[in-house]
Amino acid sequence: QVQLVESGGGLVQPGGSLKLSCVASGSIGIITAMAWYRQAPGKQPEFIATVATAGSIRYADSVKGRFTISREYANHTVYLQMDNLESTDTAVYYCSLQHVVAGQMTSDWGQGTQVTVTS
Repeated sequence: QVQLVESGGGLVQPGGSLKLSCVASGSIGIITAMAWYRQAPGKQPEFIATVATAGSIRYADSVKGRFTISREYANHTVYLQMDNLESTDTAVYYCSLQHVVAGQMTSDWGQGTQVTVTS
């Protein structure tokens, strides 16, 4: 079993910053990528950013230039630095671990952390 625990969410004013963290533990296979997604009230889940073990990084257009994803490989940790936050960034943020277990590609998810951007 894999556990992913997000932290760092909270309430922030527009233009502010937050840094989210996600630590993975448990029966982790060969990690191929870690990623962040979010889901705003009444909306579909949205991809935010991913960092592959091979080194590539990709962002959604909506956060490009404002958010930065990074990883600590040794600690199975992924971060999301969020700057210049906007009210439209309000959502529950989830981290995802993509890894190969017993030859199968597997995705595991955290429980989410709430980010609220409001004045």
